[in-house]
Amino acid sequence: MRILLFLILAACMFIYPQEVLSSAAKGLTLWVNYILPALFPFFIVSELLLQLGLVNFLGVLLEPLMRPVFRLPGKASFVLAMTHTSGIPIGAILTCKLRKNGDITRIEGERLLAFTSNPSPGFMFGAVASGMLGNPALGIIIAGSVYLANLLVGLIFRNYGVSSEKAIPRTNSSWRKALRELKNLQQNNKTIGALLADAVRESTSTIILVGGYIIFFSVITHLLTVTHLSSVLADTFHFLSAGSISILEANAIIQGFLETTLGCNAAVQAFSSLNSKIGVLALLLGWGGISVFAQVSSFTASTDLRLLPFIAGRTIHSFLALLISQLLLKFSHIPTSGLPVQPTGGDASWLLSLRWSSLYFCLCSLALLFIVFMIGIWKKVHRH
Repeated sequence: MRILLFLILAACMFIYPQEVLSSAAKGLTLWVNYILPALFPFFIVSELLLQLGLVNFLGVLLEPLMRPVFRLPGKASFVLAMTHTSGIPIGAILTCKLRKNGDITRIEGERLLAFTSNPSPGFMFGAVASGMLGNPALGIIIAGSVYLANLLVGLIFRNYGVSSEKAIPRTNSSWRKALRELKNLQQNNKTIGALLADAVRESTSTIILVGGYIIFFSVITHLLTVTHLSSVLADTFHFLSAGSISILEANAIIQGFLETTLGCNAAVQAFSSLNSKIGVLALLLGWGGISVFAQVSSFTASTDLRLLPFIAGRTIHSFLALLISQLLLKFSHIPTSGLPVQPTGGDASWLLSLRWSSLYFCLCSLALLFIVFMIGIWKKVHRH
């Protein structure tokens, strides 16, 4: 079956070479303008922080928070912070690395994987809200619905695999113990230059892999259009929805099912009302797209982590994000009417995306430090 599908794909590429070339160029432009500048710096930062031992440092401090809330070790807090900062697929990359190092069990890895896959704040504020919708204020609603839904998925999955888990004794955390752990890990012979070289090498390999998937699925999405398969699927979708979803809207959803960025851009053009646009955007961003599923599966292939919990988490996340987005639109006082700002593009778009990601990275770091500080105060008060 797989061979037949690839033979059909190869045949389509030979029949429509010009279409393949133009769609591949479109995917490459998307990768260069949005993905590469927004994610690559954070890939390097995450690699450096891993090598410098920040994961173990946070693991000791945040064990009392992560274990009762998400049934995960404290080291998972680093994955949670980085995925909310830099987005897909950093969560899958870091989760697989923790699993390979034996820092988490298989059940914990699958539990963590289920709710650490979401777009970066830079992409949602820069590319979607400012670039596609032309209204940066809507980024608060879009990002808020996606992040809140993601945390709810984490709370839902805290009960996943509980029956097969062994009881884990509670451990105490302290700044002294955390600093000792950090000091022990930093006692290596690698220079800063060597650490940076390893981080850049690993990050370059990852970002190229992500770009390859984006280009490939851009080609597949366009081939579905030129072969009229997307029209058949859209007609079927339109029929099953009893006419409530137009063919143009159904086609946008199908594109988003395959690749999020292309689907979001199509949804903004296809849907007329603001509520529908925001709802579908939240749905597609929560889902992630088959392109993301393929990326995640390429990382989990080297581990014993199963993909089914991840798919279940993405499905729940997409519908929760849709619901929360409509609630936020209804009760928020964010200005969504009037003349929108001019959509940004090219250099301005990726600079805005990087700015939002950097800002959110700082906020996440401060939030983690604040939580650690409050845990320490609570423990001292509780002892007395």
